[in-house]
Amino acid sequence: MPLYIKDPEVDRLAEELISLTKSSKVDAVKDALKHEIAKRKAVLPVRERLAKSLAMAREAGPFAPGNHKRETDDMWGDD
Repeated sequence: MPLYIKDPEVDRLAEELISLTKSSKVDAVKDALKHEIAKRKAVLPVRERLAKSLAMAREAGPFAPGNHKRETDDMWGDD
């Protein structure tokens, strides 16, 4: 879906970033969005950052009994 923004300040900021990074408008906006998302995720509490992983682990349940070392060795072809 296209992104249309008709705001003179946003355009001015984008042009300033383009001149600093020597990139295209698309790359400048993409990089700025990625940077802001990463910055916001970094300050989330650990519990929130790991919520998806914890949910997957709960759904998978505990490890099945067995000889995990032997199974891993078999998987990698080790003797």
